Amino acid sequence: MHDNDERWMERAIELAEKGRYTAHPNPRVGCVIVKDGKLIGAGWHEAPGEPHAEQMALQEAGAQAEGATCYVNLEPCTHHGRTPPCTEALIHARVGRVVVAHEDPNPKAAGGCKLLAEHGIDVTVGPLRQHARKLNRGFIKRHERGMPFTVGKMAISADGRTAMPDGQSRWITSEPARQHVHQLRAQSGAVVTGIGTVLKDDPRLDARLAKVKGLPPLRVILDPHGRLDNNAQVINPPGEVLQFTGTETDAYSRANRSVVKVPLVNNRLDLKACWRHLADLEINDIFLECGPTLLGAALDQELVDELVLYIAPKLFGHGARPLAYLPGIECMEDQHELIWTSVRKVGPDIELIADVKARRG
Repeated sequence: MHDNDERWMERAIELAEKGRYTAHPNPRVGCVIVKDGKLIGAGWHEAPGEPHAEQMALQEAGAQAEGATCYVNLEPCTHHGRTPPCTEALIHARVGRVVVAHEDPNPKAAGGCKLLAEHGIDVTVGPLRQHARKLNRGFIKRHERGMPFTVGKMAISADGRTAMPDGQSRWITSEPARQHVHQLRAQSGAVVTGIGTVLKDDPRLDARLAKVKGLPPLRVILDPHGRLDNNAQVINPPGEVLQFTGTETDAYSRANRSVVKVPLVNNRLDLKACWRHLADLEINDIFLECGPTLLGAALDQELVDELVLYIAPKLFGHGARPLAYLPGIECMEDQHELIWTSVRKVGPDIELIADVKARRG
């Protein structure tokens, strides 16, 4: 690895961030081309069907790309998809070296580093690998494990409560926190909730406050017994809606609404079957906004990878509803462990982010 590899890779990752709200289901990719210590080309992938980052950077570099070093956060692709393969463009441009942060987990597109090396190009893999992995964690998990990356979000009081005993919960947190939630929705492929939340709160679950470019996320309702009201706000355009149910439903046809029947397990939807179906739809990232029952079930089945908690400076008391219903916990060995990764103030509230550790056994 050369002295400036991490510096230039950091720049490539910064460019890849520009596709955070628009690139999915494709990965977020940025690229810079450097020659004699100077930047001669840069690019990033904006959306499916648009030029790839390497192609944009090569176009800007022009003939100067010969003998230059290309930095890209994800291995250049080898397949003909919506656009030609990036490896072919790099070989044709006669670049001298390619530095890659992370291998491509998609078997249809992988093998770019090997192909480049076979054509005499020096290849280095690994600088800022963990940064690159985090940026495309949903895309990577979907291809490695066949499941989307899932973020569970909850707004809670300082004593860990999500609603009053009668279910009242508007609003626990402040406007700044709610605006940030819309940004998290906007960068996800799907926002998932349960029918209980829809019937109680009639939410829109859109990303209107984010004010970012990009298609709205798929809104997904888990509705085991087909109780979704055809007048619910969540099914209104814009954006697509997917209803998972375990029974026949009389839902009328709408251009933006699909209904998928999945098995019931103990009178509840098979959550893993729902998640696998979403992965088949090329959903990389799920944003799970729901009540304590669904969150507890998703945690219990190890479907949640990260928790985002917005904690308001309020006390609801011991009779209020909890963060998650986890009836299987009876002793310390049954606990769910978290790893805190971030804490910051959002308006008057606190945002806590934690990785969810896999349970032992």
